[in-house]
Amino acid sequence: MSRHPSYGKAAKSVAKRSVLKRFERIKEMKERKRWGDEDRSVFHLPKLKQIG
Repeated sequence: MSRHPSYGKAAKSVAKRSVLKRFERIKEMKERKRWGDEDRSVFHLPKLKQIG
């Protein structure tokens, strides 16, 4: 039995992501000083583009 072509190769699955995950966004916002101690909600965070 052969595999379906949509499965592709393992190298294809390592694509560059255009946005960060929630914990990565909070970390990035802390580094940019856009996240304060009063900001406890993790909902409605801005999507930060990944640089580099």
